[in-house]
Amino acid sequence: MMEHVARDGSAKIVEECSLPLTGTGCVDRIVTDHAVVDVTDEGLVLREVAPGVGVDEVVEKTGAKLTVPDDVPTMRLPAAV
Repeated sequence: MMEHVARDGSAKIVEECSLPLTGTGCVDRIVTDHAVVDVTDEGLVLREVAPGVGVDEVVEKTGAKLTVPDDVPTMRLPAAV
């Protein structure tokens, strides 16, 4: 789980990493405070959005091309205990 954007509001999910990589091809799902995104051979696919977050907001705050299916559900979060 990570934050979808940096403190300055810039995208953390980007087309190309500007930092040294510790591993490539080892991630198949990204879970953030805004969305669940699958990493596929065809690119990034939006699977779910967090409650209160719209699809358009996720697309806007993602610095890489994002495929958006017709029906993106909202994450189901467990009830607070």
